[in-house]
Amino acid sequence: MADAIPRATLRELTPPLLLNLRGDAADAAFAAAVAGVLGTAPPVEPNTVAGSGETSLLWLGPDEWLIAAPASASDLLHRLEAALQGMHHSLCEMSQSRIIFDLAGPEARAVLETATSLDLHPRVFGHGRCAQTGLARVPAILQMIEATRFRIYVRLSFAPYVRAWLERAMAEPH
Repeated sequence: MADAIPRATLRELTPPLLLNLRGDAADAAFAAAVAGVLGTAPPVEPNTVAGSGETSLLWLGPDEWLIAAPASASDLLHRLEAALQGMHHSLCEMSQSRIIFDLAGPEARAVLETATSLDLHPRVFGHGRCAQTGLARVPAILQMIEATRFRIYVRLSFAPYVRAWLERAMAEPH
């Protein structure tokens, strides 16, 4: 008998570069400086994601974004600092404080729905959306990559618990 196709898979992504950026997106100079370095301006619509290549900017608040970039972009912090010099902003690296899980498969959404009260229906939480939420009773950031793929950003200290919780949820029928 052939192995069954998993309904969902969970994997930890290669540690990326994670930066927390704060500033005034309504300031044209700020938005242009960020776009000049990242290839896209910070999104201003709540709970959306802007991206350029392998870099994503997740809206966390009216003046706050999480930048997720490949680890190979190690000079990104310095390039952003140089571009934003003299402007009101805050920029700090968070790479060592977060783990990113990739949850994918036909049941990925159903698995997440058991862990959060966030409305994950596709018409509400579709492609290009993100949200800060409670996930299995811990703070997390969810990002929808595609209809059957999500990224889950959690603090390093919560990662073993979240992994175990999601693995148990994946084993349950949905």
